[in-house]
Amino acid sequence: MTYSCPLRCTHCYSESGRRPSRQLDHAQLLQVTDALISLRPLGIALTGGEPLLVKGLLEVAGRITRAEIPVVLYTSGWNVDRALAEELLKVFHRIAVSLDGATAGVHNRIRGRARSFESALSTLSLLDEASRDLAAQLHAHVGTFGIDCSLMRSNIHQLEKFCTDIVPRFPAMRHLVFGVTVPSGLANRAGFAERELLDDALIRRTASAWQLKRLQSLAPGTLDITVEDNRMLMMHPDDLAKGWALPAMQVEPDGGVRAMPIYEGTVGNILDEDPNALWKKAVARRSDPFVVETLTPVRTMREWAEAARRIDHHFGTAEDRARIARRPEYR
Repeated sequence: MTYSCPLRCTHCYSESGRRPSRQLDHAQLLQVTDALISLRPLGIALTGGEPLLVKGLLEVAGRITRAEIPVVLYTSGWNVDRALAEELLKVFHRIAVSLDGATAGVHNRIRGRARSFESALSTLSLLDEASRDLAAQLHAHVGTFGIDCSLMRSNIHQLEKFCTDIVPRFPAMRHLVFGVTVPSGLANRAGFAERELLDDALIRRTASAWQLKRLQSLAPGTLDITVEDNRMLMMHPDDLAKGWALPAMQVEPDGGVRAMPIYEGTVGNILDEDPNALWKKAVARRSDPFVVETLTPVRTMREWAEAARRIDHHFGTAEDRARIARRPEYR
């Protein structure tokens, strides 16, 4: 919804907070909302940047919910009060609060902002309180909430600590999602990919059935824990041939539609083109000869990172390539 963001996350896929927000005006925001609803998708996720900075967020979410399409919010939980927490639960089906560390030191370093850990925990506490109050009032719709954690080498050692130290604080929490960080945006800049992206053996261990069972045993039985290797985001030709396609259309803050969510390159703008036609163009990009040639040999995370850089350079605009060249070295 916007590239505006109060945080400066080391791995930000969209490089938010470091580029123009490209936010749409109110009428355009509703136009995009209606275009997405017309596709009758399985669900719509509102992300950023920080979506809570967008005026009209609740109206957009309510519009989608009334169309009987599940809508999810991804937020850092910055500047949420009790009233807003309740309103969010009334219009969203699920709220995912980003928490990338089970301690302040780890989370704040990854998120690039002092007190971002305390802010996220405060939001989770407010959502927990509001969720229980709304349920007691038998409110017609009460969304669920949980934590979304991007896994990298800086926080992989804290998996169990999330289950034992963080989750028990919020009895009404229903979701804990660990997602492997993929080579996109700042997560694919020089230094970060080599030092922070998990290697393939570590990914297999982290996403194993044994590990999931172990984590579940440490957490309350009411919590659903998911560990996602996020390989589906690669769009590898072998995976597509097996039917493992990611059925997602990603719309940028200015209405541009990305051909493939984690790679640079758009196929048009949803403000002035038919969304069904844009979806067909996006799907066609997956079988583009350059994409197939670049991704077919990929077998490891390091190879994926190198392939992603080639795809970004090939399909990105001159502006995209200039932004990539300006990415700061990871320290």
